[in-house]
Amino acid sequence: QRRVHGEFCSGRRMSGKDKINIFPSRMALTQIKIRLKGAQRGHSLLKKKSDALTLRFRAVLKQIIKNKTLVGEILKEAHFFYSESKFIAGNFGPVVVQNVDKANLKVRSAKENVAGVQLPVFEAYTEGATGFELTGLAKGGQKIRQCSEAWTKAVKLLVELASLQTSFVTLDEVIKITNRRVNAIEHVIIPRIERTIDYISCELDERDREEFFRLKKIQNKKAVAKALREEELAAMGVVVDENPTQALPGEDPDVLF
Repeated sequence: QRRVHGEFCSGRRMSGKDKINIFPSRMALTQIKIRLKGAQRGHSLLKKKSDALTLRFRAVLKQIIKNKTLVGEILKEAHFFYSESKFIAGNFGPVVVQNVDKANLKVRSAKENVAGVQLPVFEAYTEGATGFELTGLAKGGQKIRQCSEAWTKAVKLLVELASLQTSFVTLDEVIKITNRRVNAIEHVIIPRIERTIDYISCELDERDREEFFRLKKIQNKKAVAKALREEELAAMGVVVDENPTQALPGEDPDVLF
């Protein structure tokens, strides 16, 4: 009877993969319910994290598309200024190389925290003099400065684009991992815990019904035994008082202390 009821309650026999292997008891049921609340809370937090990262991912993607279009235009302009400068001032490259001993355009890196994810941020900045202020002093100085400014702007934009590309790749990997965790909790862990709760509740209900059935059988046996005893006493001519008021006949004397 218990096996048939168990199959009726659960619909089918669950294997070890369908539920957590645990002894069904009231304490185990309480622990599993606490674990279910923790899983649901973790799922909610990971879902919010995934939404925040996805929002930032789309913003980065939009900025990358914008910067790539802008980089093409700036590089085109920078090459145009370089051709003009070279046409007017001649080959000024060796003069620039001789006057420059260290780079004045540098890149520094930092970290940005987005929903617990550290994203690298690159920033280009200028430090010190360019080292070729007097280049093109005879002719073409203005065009050389315009060329320098255009290429400096192009380099800064390329550094920003590199920062966005790195953030894009990092966010893509983290979003994939977070979504896998969210799906695992939603479709594997929580259903498994819920099936375990159903299994424990079902087993406890079966135990309660078995206990009730056992007590009822004991009462029936006691009633049958009592009826047989009364029949035997009646056959012997003994009258049994159904509601005895005292164990011995007569009145009890008053007892004074």
